[in-house]
Amino acid sequence: MKKGKLVSLLSLLIIVSLIASGCGKTESKSASGENTYYIGISQLVEHPALDDARRGFEDGLKELGVNAKIDYQNATGEIPNTVSIAEKFKKDNVDLIYAIATPAAQSAKQVTSDIPVLFSAVTDPVKSQIVNKWEDVGDNVTGTSDKAPIESQLKMFKQIDDSIKKIGILYSTSEANSEIQIDEVKKLAPNEDLDVVTVGVNNVNEIPQAIDSLLSKVDAIYTPSDNLIASSIELVSTKLIEKQMISVSAEGAHVNNGTLLTNGLNYYELGKQTAEMAKEILVDGKSPSEIPVGIAEKTITTVNIDTLEKLGLDKNLDIFKDAKKVEK
Repeated sequence: MKKGKLVSLLSLLIIVSLIASGCGKTESKSASGENTYYIGISQLVEHPALDDARRGFEDGLKELGVNAKIDYQNATGEIPNTVSIAEKFKKDNVDLIYAIATPAAQSAKQVTSDIPVLFSAVTDPVKSQIVNKWEDVGDNVTGTSDKAPIESQLKMFKQIDDSIKKIGILYSTSEANSEIQIDEVKKLAPNEDLDVVTVGVNNVNEIPQAIDSLLSKVDAIYTPSDNLIASSIELVSTKLIEKQMISVSAEGAHVNNGTLLTNGLNYYELGKQTAEMAKEILVDGKSPSEIPVGIAEKTITTVNIDTLEKLGLDKNLDIFKDAKKVEK
């Protein structure tokens, strides 16, 4: 064979190989002939709420008939890891990135403007500079917010004990989500005749001393949807029970792990809601820019019965009667 023809043949084989491999993207047909989509999941840290958001998303895809190959990556609470994970997904040319928690979403937006990005467990994606507006997101990023119904949650303190005057909040100083929630609590608390005391921590090792200090200054505790605090919520709830301290939480996973009460969203359902957006993008061909940010479609009042009993509270109070009851 002549050299020129050999070079041409080799070039043709390389082109065919690149086309077949999708230039790095794993894309195939299922047994039924449907596309299998390559989805990268970037999760800031493992704790019950974020785990539920991931499980709900994966289960939602299955229920919607979306065939997906999932590459799950856990950033172990380290923000630089979320950047590395996003860069990996960009290099792998995934079909979609699902970013769970604000830092994961911010990093995905920073790394790619081409791959569709869906987020969840983000309190305010506008203030966090993830999207332009709630309704008009712009570009390649949209998703679902875990914005808590803070006003109704603050009302719960007086419904349990009308002598409560001062509530405390323990939070991570590195999480924009927490700062946003604290600003909202401080704005609404005076309407409920409540004062707010906050204590910030930089890492999990500071939590025991910080919670002890905070509990000496307040009548009750509000736990926001803060990833660092959520990862240590069992420790926090144990301290609360020891001090006979009433607690209201931003979301149900905290109550499942020992805090007293919430009127909060269900992260599993929020994940399923985000899966519906994934179908719109991957299967129906919508651009993320066409899909407004979603918020939780329903909230659930949940009470931890074990905690209620250990605090010696009256289970016949109206606020507890119709609540979903869980045990630690």
